[in-house]
Amino acid sequence: MLFEDTYKTVEQPVEGLYRDKGSKFLAFAYPMTNENELKPILLQLRAAHTKANHFCYAYRLTPDRSVYRANDDGEPSGTAGRPILNVLLSADITNTLIVVVRYFGGTLLGVPGLINAYKCAAADAISLAAVIEKTVNDRYELNFDYLAMNDVMRLIKEEQLTIVCQQFDNQCCIIFDVRKSQLNKVMQKIEQQAGLSLKYLGTV
Repeated sequence: MLFEDTYKTVEQPVEGLYRDKGSKFLAFAYPMTNENELKPILLQLRAAHTKANHFCYAYRLTPDRSVYRANDDGEPSGTAGRPILNVLLSADITNTLIVVVRYFGGTLLGVPGLINAYKCAAADAISLAAVIEKTVNDRYELNFDYLAMNDVMRLIKEEQLTIVCQQFDNQCCIIFDVRKSQLNKVMQKIEQQAGLSLKYLGTV
């Protein structure tokens, strides 16, 4: 896949619902940027839904959508996590977690019924979510002498770079985000100025 400069994600947590033969499937979609956020969310849902039978989930992470995981949490293999993941794939959203909490209603749904239920619950949550587009940015740390301040600030203003934090002294430091599509142009401008030291901090 060619690297894109934008990606879609959910703006804030949202809840969906699907019912079938007495079973209730509550779907919770969350914005999520790293795997460490998963455990606290699952603990919170388990505490809130103590009588639920299954907590199945799927997520996709990173702007290039390369990190993903699906979990059936005791349901027959491939009947829960994968259908939830497929909803994320078909909506083309990333940095998003969907957990479907199932309350068993006493009637077995069978494999096709389960796949459909988990898919429909997840799709309901996504249909209710505010899906937003975000730009893919690289984060850099720029160190420079105080005398270069005016030139640096002019460059930041011209290129509309987002300042994350700044520290001004004899030696100054600015951490900024630059959109991927602007990167080459910004790097050229920085290289043209003497005495600037740049350090790459990662993609955000």
